[in-house]
Amino acid sequence: MSLVLDPTAQDLLFREARTANTFTDEPVTDEQVQAIYDLVKYGPTAFNQSPLRITLVRSAEARERLVRHMAEGNRPKTATAPLVAILSADNEFHEELPALFPHFPAAKDLFFAERPVRESAAGMNAALQAAYFIIGVRAAGLAAGPMTGLDFAGVQKEFLDDDHTPLMVVNIGRPGPDAWHPRSPRLAYDDVVTTV
Repeated sequence: MSLVLDPTAQDLLFREARTANTFTDEPVTDEQVQAIYDLVKYGPTAFNQSPLRITLVRSAEARERLVRHMAEGNRPKTATAPLVAILSADNEFHEELPALFPHFPAAKDLFFAERPVRESAAGMNAALQAAYFIIGVRAAGLAAGPMTGLDFAGVQKEFLDDDHTPLMVVNIGRPGPDAWHPRSPRLAYDDVVTTV
């Protein structure tokens, strides 16, 4: 059985998509980011909790503050990308559950009253949403450069608060010269899938 999605779209989202390391200076607009979010917000999360929060780093001053917290090898990429997004998990996501999960409003207090439970759920579900976000960037015809080489505590202190846990930084834009490293191998189906 073949996939229903057009092969060109499959290539755009997965087979030809790569982590970009350089970018052109073409701006990424707020309208593009809105379109990306309006698509990826439909990706599933447990209890529809939707804990991902996106901080767009646009000003030169904010960019400079962020670059200081990036690993040495990631600094030039973050300094020159047209747009940078800090993706974080909102550990107080449960406050939105009565609106996001209206058919079971008691879920807020029944399952997520304790902070450690919320942090665990927020981390896993925001990571799912971060993956959707990367795919959404690709669907917009842009390249994403997701990175976890950063000082997480420093980024949290600089840009977030104690209720938000940073997950990654994503550079966004049109790929520039020599944007791609050679594609790394992938595991074969039989190495990943087990039938029981």
